Amino acid sequence: MGSIDTTGYSFTAGPETVSFDSFLFDMDGTIIDSTAAVERHWEGIGSDIGVSPEIILQTSHGRRTIDMLRILAPEKATWEYVQSREALLPKLYGSSAVEIPGARSLLTSLISLSAPWTIVTSGTIPLVTGWLNVLGLPVPEHIVTAESVQNGKPDPACYLLGRENLGEPAGQGREVLVLEDAPAGIKAGKAAGCKVIGLVTSHSVEEVLAAGPDWVVKDLTQVKVVRREGDGRAVLEIGGLLVRN
Repeated sequence: MGSIDTTGYSFTAGPETVSFDSFLFDMDGTIIDSTAAVERHWEGIGSDIGVSPEIILQTSHGRRTIDMLRILAPEKATWEYVQSREALLPKLYGSSAVEIPGARSLLTSLISLSAPWTIVTSGTIPLVTGWLNVLGLPVPEHIVTAESVQNGKPDPACYLLGRENLGEPAGQGREVLVLEDAPAGIKAGKAAGCKVIGLVTSHSVEEVLAAGPDWVVKDLTQVKVVRREGDGRAVLEIGGLLVRN
């Protein structure tokens, strides 16, 4: 995703210890970085609809392809078109995708403790399963994809559904953590009643902060699973927290 300018900030605060019942992960920018493939994706679509991919990329990260098409080219806003386009990314550009640092380790730790987790993404089923298979990452049950909800991020519907899928409906006093990089996703997680860790992997520090996360870290290397409590909650240690210099 390239180097994010963090001038005026450092990742030196903490650590803080917090516990959660369940975990909801965004996909691109949080678990994997498929920037090069996404750019190719929008180049192809931009060519189809006659819109510069640079213009699309200014606002597309963290949002569903179908939502962007509803604005830019409503005649192309069909699931058949979107799924066919997104299915190509892992097949054609699989070698360009990399893991976000710390993602695999964090997922492995949660799985080892049987902590409930899943993925809540703006990508379609073919895109998500394709990337997970290409990178050999764990595939959770109850994935929430673009097709799962009527309105995409920043609408909270996707994270509300993610909570429900893990048996954690909002308003029941359960602590659910969302891990997100995109402002649209951070806002969706907060609106769904979750705590949110914002990652500075795809957007500026100012954009991440403006979305209102509870903690801000550079990547997932700073998020460690410490233990599981008797009540079933997983205890995390969050270090390398953002501070203004």
